[in-house]
Amino acid sequence: MRIAALEFLGVNVTPKTNWSFLLVRTECGRTGTGECTLANQEALLEAEAARLAANVAGEDAGNRNRLARLIPHAPGGLVAHAVLSAFEQALWDLAGQAAGRPIHAMLGGALRDAVPLYANINRGANPRTPEGFAAAARRAVAEGFRAVKLAPFEPFVWEDAADPAMRAAYAQGLDRIAAVRDAVGREVDVMVDAHWRFSPGGAARLVQDVAPFGLFWLECPVAEANHAAIRRLRAMANDRGMRLAGAESLAGIGAYRTIIEAGCYDVVMPDMKYAGGHEEIRRIAALAQTAGVEVAPHNPTGPVCHAHSVHLCATIPNLLPLEVQFGETERFFTLAAGHDLRFARGAATLSAAPGLGNAIDEAGARLTPWQPMPRPWLDPRLG
Repeated sequence: MRIAALEFLGVNVTPKTNWSFLLVRTECGRTGTGECTLANQEALLEAEAARLAANVAGEDAGNRNRLARLIPHAPGGLVAHAVLSAFEQALWDLAGQAAGRPIHAMLGGALRDAVPLYANINRGANPRTPEGFAAAARRAVAEGFRAVKLAPFEPFVWEDAADPAMRAAYAQGLDRIAAVRDAVGREVDVMVDAHWRFSPGGAARLVQDVAPFGLFWLECPVAEANHAAIRRLRAMANDRGMRLAGAESLAGIGAYRTIIEAGCYDVVMPDMKYAGGHEEIRRIAALAQTAGVEVAPHNPTGPVCHAHSVHLCATIPNLLPLEVQFGETERFFTLAAGHDLRFARGAATLSAAPGLGNAIDEAGARLTPWQPMPRPWLDPRLG
């Protein structure tokens, strides 16, 4: 089963969102699909995909260990890691199609019949007031979710914290959390994503201020490389009954080894799009398990990453619920034909079809090609 072509496909799905995919076509007529969405980097993803395509044309698609080996120190950074991760996903899809087995079966078999989910309500909250976030949380709970996550602190950035507008943004963030907690009650878990917006001192205050809300976890409070501060914050959070979560944009087991061995997080969040794909995340999860660390993969983008993540999560023992983007766009459910990706009362069902079980509607996708985003979701200083 030799690789005939590799193609980048970028799709615009909302005024603020593009999704990016990789299509690997074989000489025998199969297509394997992966996702490499990385906001505001579509042109670089496309260029990196073209470079990879030139290198893998004619190769045996079964040679994943050689073709899709993640090398953390190689040039290209997260863009290259995203394209390589999508390539690895697509090769698994092709392998499952050829074997007539779903990816989770190829990975050794599912440990669970369905994968638990939590609803990331951040992009589905409109207006972005406390009331708007509360309404989004109530919609998620009405659809069966027992856990919701919000990123409430935009536009706060710690370097600008002396600006009165930043202080007001912090206060509004706390108001958004309070509104969501009031909306869902104490029987539903609430997670808060801080998107690296805080200094260590500001994050210490944050831990104290959010403690009354009984969060399930606090996520990414400070820059990922600040291990000493993260360890202190983890201890503070644990003393108040919260987990500390993070590490969503790292690639490769080596990067995760340092934070796991340093005792940074209760929960690590490797992303199928960046960390190296199925096999690398399974190695990361196994390492985390030896340290008593839980795994909740990062998964706030498109349907292909979600479908691959469900296959993966079915096989991980130390799993917490998988993230899903809730309420952003109906195209999440219609862009990839095949196994039904709709959420089943806060869970994802497993596909029994060969390979991924989903394939991009290419004709529909090409009607809305990716568009430059003049105003990204995150301040560039946080990326």
